[in-house]
Amino acid sequence: MGSTQGAAVLNSLYQHSVADYWNAEKNPVNLRLGEVDGIYHHHYGIGAVDWTVLDGPSETREERTIAELHRLETAQADLLMSHLGAVQPSDRLLDAGSGRGGSSLIAHQRFGCRVDGVSISESQVAFANAQAERRGVNGKVRFHFKNMLDTGFEPGAYQAIWNNESTMYVELGLLFAAHARLLRRGGRYVCITGCYNDAYGLPSRAVSEINAHYICDIHPRSTYFKEMAANRLVPVSVVDLTSATIPYWELRAKSTLATGIEAAFLDAYKGGSFQYLLIAADRV
Repeated sequence: MGSTQGAAVLNSLYQHSVADYWNAEKNPVNLRLGEVDGIYHHHYGIGAVDWTVLDGPSETREERTIAELHRLETAQADLLMSHLGAVQPSDRLLDAGSGRGGSSLIAHQRFGCRVDGVSISESQVAFANAQAERRGVNGKVRFHFKNMLDTGFEPGAYQAIWNNESTMYVELGLLFAAHARLLRRGGRYVCITGCYNDAYGLPSRAVSEINAHYICDIHPRSTYFKEMAANRLVPVSVVDLTSATIPYWELRAKSTLATGIEAAFLDAYKGGSFQYLLIAADRV
């Protein structure tokens, strides 16, 4: 990260630390799930679990569990895509904080349009571009080593932008201002995110554990709506996915891929201090 390009993309010591974390990350819970079908997610899952995956021959239990966790994560990405509005093949979409590229590839499969992904992790960008090339869609799906707060893309270029569990790494006011510049009038912004519950008070111990684990800063729920309103993003749909994501975490906690953070997520969700929200907003 000592390159001139890296210096232009990474604007603080904190951003350097986040980039270093994701450049070095090779967590099996991300990589093994992606091996199921070549779609590598960097987010969590939703929906009812098929608990029968834990039954049957022990020698194939891990394979069944991995496939089920991957199915739940893909269901989350599909739900996000369903809130992007009327997207045409001629449109352009932006995946802000694109990880290893799974959501961008799903968007292209669904809409047939051009998709740009941006990440401050050079290793993730290289991995995602290799996946797009392997699928023969690198002419339409491209990943860039850029900062989502200042991508350099032209104003009004995008019909839709999304953040899938990446807003906790940036200041929301700066992020939504950047997105409002890039979205055309009437364009759609969608995020799925964990946020701490203002009604609970300050972040709970479990939320603080999650922050420390991922080197992030989980925002309060209210800040999302405050900063959207300040940046011409008007919510059209808010979906509380908290109860829908708990089964995913319960299954993950029983899997060989558990990382040790599962108990904190479950405590925070079940205790009410943490919420998992989908917010869709129109740029006015």
